Amino acid sequence: MSLNHCTFMGHLGQDPEIKYLPDGTAVANISVACSEKWKDKVSGETKEKTEWIRAVVFGKRAEVIAEHFKKGSQIHITTKARTRDYEKDGVKVYVTEFVISEFQFCGQRTDNGSAKATQQATAYGGQAQQKTKPSAPDYPVNNNYPEYFNDDIPF
Repeated sequence: MSLNHCTFMGHLGQDPEIKYLPDGTAVANISVACSEKWKDKVSGETKEKTEWIRAVVFGKRAEVIAEHFKKGSQIHITTKARTRDYEKDGVKVYVTEFVISEFQFCGQRTDNGSAKATQQATAYGGQAQQKTKPSAPDYPVNNNYPEYFNDDIPF
């Protein structure tokens, strides 16, 4: 048995970046800061460490995230790890991304469309309690994306 399932909760480090594939499919890239705090046993100081998670989402979910999330927004995402490769300057580069299958709004939303955002998220599998599986994935099965998506990691 094997399992490819990752769950993260954190804050967006920047506004979502949305692009469109030639067939019109929306693709949004986000960076999620997941922080942990602890008290150092020796010094008694509060310490903090932040891990940055690079995630990608496709289709209507991408459009909902791009429209309703901004830098600093808190989000809970359920993902699958995917590795893809491409060539850059004659060197094969491997990128591991987390493909979002579900997301949930967390924390306080300040926009006046929060009810609409929640409704749209539910319609596109965004809420955690929305457990219906789509008949076919809304993300490309081929992990070799076009060259214009082969940008460097922003952090």
